[in-house]
Amino acid sequence: MGDMLILAATPLGDSRDASPRLVEALGSADVVAAEDTRRLRSLAAALGVTPAGKVVSFYDAVETSRLSGLVGAVEQGRTVLLVTDAGMPSVSDPGYRLVAACVAADLPVTCLPGPSAVTTALALSGLPCERFCFEGFAPRKDGERRRFFDTLAREQRTAVFFESPHRIAATLATAAEVLGGARRAAVCRELTKPYEEVRRGGLAELAAWAAEGVRGEITVVLAGAEPGSVDLTALVGRVAELVEDGSRLKDAAGEVASAAGVSRKQLYDAVLAARRDT
Repeated sequence: MGDMLILAATPLGDSRDASPRLVEALGSADVVAAEDTRRLRSLAAALGVTPAGKVVSFYDAVETSRLSGLVGAVEQGRTVLLVTDAGMPSVSDPGYRLVAACVAADLPVTCLPGPSAVTTALALSGLPCERFCFEGFAPRKDGERRRFFDTLAREQRTAVFFESPHRIAATLATAAEVLGGARRAAVCRELTKPYEEVRRGGLAELAAWAAEGVRGEITVVLAGAEPGSVDLTALVGRVAELVEDGSRLKDAAGEVASAAGVSRKQLYDAVLAARRDT
């Protein structure tokens, strides 16, 4: 095609999900920028194609340093194909900065659509799909993770996020504490692979299942909040945790109330009532 950046979705696990256009692009692009060059070559071998152009690595640590060279290649009339390990580049993967750089240079950018863990998990979840939001990876640290779920307490759209198998049990347990154990969710594991599994249920139930150990690539789909539904008990508990960590009561109540979309006075009064009852 020439003089163009091409973003191409790659299979999540099953190489048969690769599009004919991906195969064609791998065999004709002047430069292939890959998140993991070894995985790219394994995929190409499975597809029966040999990359015709130069293959360069393009992962998080080198993304910025590679930009000028790849943009320069497009400016010189070459086709640059960008692929990541699985799914669509830029979606919690390298790619956004390169697209932005090409757009800023007024260079053409196109996309070869294909597999996406986000929409695949959403469709399999059994939860409403009309409106949804994608939240990337859940935070690693406990405090940040709690604040992450605080912001989802009033979110009425279905939410999708990624998580590591090593942290999924702790993440689901925190979600159950902040959002309530009955909040529905689906944990989608190893999508399109031989051991694909989708577990559906309440957050407390899913947290107990994950505590036994989970492997593989994981995408979580979380049901949106019911209109007007606020679990004040859970919010009071969150305020108490912030106070224990050193926050002033009024500041803690204001922070949690703002995130949950409830009245600060209502929550503050609920905290005082809970203290009187203990």
